[in-house]
Amino acid sequence: MYRRHFVALMALAPLAGSFPALAQSGPAGDFARLSKRYLDGMARLHPGYATALGNHDYDDQVEDLSAVGRARDAAFLRATLAELAAIPRASLSRDDQVDAALLDNDLRYQLWTLEVLQPFAWDPQGAAGTISGGLYALAARDFAPWPQRLRSATKRMEQVPVMFAQMRESIVPARVPAIYATTVAKQNAGVLQIVDTMLAPHRATLSRADRARFDRAVATLKTATAEQQRWLDTVLVPAAKGEFRLSPELYDQKVKFALLSPLSRTEIKARAVKAAAETRAEMYGLARLVLRGRPKAPVTPARPTPAQQQKAIEAALEMSYARRPNRSGVMAKARSTLEQATAFVREKRLVRVPTTPVQIIEMPKFQQGVAVAYCDSPGPLEKHLGTFYAVSPIPADWTEAQTTSFLREYNDYMIHDLSIHEAMPGHYLQIAHSNENKSVLRAVLSSGPFVEGWAVYAERMMADADYLDGDPLFKLTVLKMRMRSITNTLLDIGIHTEGLTEAQAMKLMMEGAFQQEREAAGKWTRARLGSTQLLSYFVGYSEHMDMRREAERRAGSKFDLMRYNDAAISYGSPPVRFVRALMFGEAIA
Repeated sequence: MYRRHFVALMALAPLAGSFPALAQSGPAGDFARLSKRYLDGMARLHPGYATALGNHDYDDQVEDLSAVGRARDAAFLRATLAELAAIPRASLSRDDQVDAALLDNDLRYQLWTLEVLQPFAWDPQGAAGTISGGLYALAARDFAPWPQRLRSATKRMEQVPVMFAQMRESIVPARVPAIYATTVAKQNAGVLQIVDTMLAPHRATLSRADRARFDRAVATLKTATAEQQRWLDTVLVPAAKGEFRLSPELYDQKVKFALLSPLSRTEIKARAVKAAAETRAEMYGLARLVLRGRPKAPVTPARPTPAQQQKAIEAALEMSYARRPNRSGVMAKARSTLEQATAFVREKRLVRVPTTPVQIIEMPKFQQGVAVAYCDSPGPLEKHLGTFYAVSPIPADWTEAQTTSFLREYNDYMIHDLSIHEAMPGHYLQIAHSNENKSVLRAVLSSGPFVEGWAVYAERMMADADYLDGDPLFKLTVLKMRMRSITNTLLDIGIHTEGLTEAQAMKLMMEGAFQQEREAAGKWTRARLGSTQLLSYFVGYSEHMDMRREAERRAGSKFDLMRYNDAAISYGSPPVRFVRALMFGEAIA
């Protein structure tokens, strides 16, 4: 999972050097100036995300979460959209046409979200993430000396009580789904963990006066967080009766904005159903291979019944589940698999390996409970800083049975695959290449399907290159992960447009995609906490594979995998349809 801090609200500041066309006249200059005004304006409106992206002009400021702040947002978006409409697209370069299309979609998406979807009234995750994320962005990366960052954090902590109050004023408790309320209630104390473990240890670097102010700000934050926890526990959680299903009408519109894909929901589902059958057939072929000659192995006829296919694949997967780390060994296994995958990519020359650092960290508490791992890359203005590959710890209150279920899912083979997806040659590598693209606007408006689709494509590429000496159990695990991405699509569509129940969802994941109970239960939670993001994996993978096949068709025997991969991720992270248009000279539409 690629962590895109606050969806669609990315911000940067003084960017004159990144817009060489600023001094030009005509449409190119107009678009460059508009792009810069947009990024500057968004930075002012969303200071926490500006920090995360590498703009530090607003590090001591916070976002206005009130109705006044939202109105200011909407006015800025409308004005920018009107200016963009006045620029003749056909007169722009092909690269600028892509960026203009991305900006147009993003502006409309944000307006629709503010005025139609209105998550500020029923989704407390947004405001909670803004508050915690604003402090985390100051603490996580060494972009400036600690005294400077701590002074900014002090001012942000001082403003948290107002932000919590604005959040409470905006939320309509009865509209909040119960799963949203309970999740935010569990995560609320995570903001204090950021302060206690990431900021406070550097308190001694401050002057005496600044230390005193920092201490007062921490006390203010703790009081405000405790007050917020009381409200969450006594008001929001008991009153939360909202519907977590988005509805077909809202879902379809969100899909158009979020994916920016030519595929409709109906087409996406049809592709997923077909891919599920094909992937299961591939898994069965590998199961026959690894089970051959094993005592008490199930029968594996050439033409199995659905029950025989299911039993054989489950039996083969049991062989992979047996190789797993202990409760405390997940992080160490993630580190070793990352090293192994990096060496393999270099040796096989699959794609150019970046030199920017990547660090495996324990996932911060305020992010836990949604995904097992994510990749947190540096912003486009801080390319020299490291990438975080975050892994969630096993909850301390899990029983032995729950822990075993989790570790059966995240066995040695699966952790290899996870490191490939999140880091090498997945998210970390792709975003590092993306950050080399000259278009800052394109980096800001990156496509989830392109990013997630590349990571799924990377898993296949490693299996096809015989990573781990072509171990069939690893290849089976990769196919299982592909089944997960396919099932993510069916799950998301089913929940939000077809009334899929928890029992049906668990059966779909545990039987249809061979997931363990803990993984399936976690995904059921994640799928209810959001919508459309789970489509990104399969839709993006499908589009990446379509583009790769077209490149192979055009190049014939001269096709070079490394050259293709380097080219595919050299355009930044726009939707695949635009990369394909730029790569093959097709129409930009």
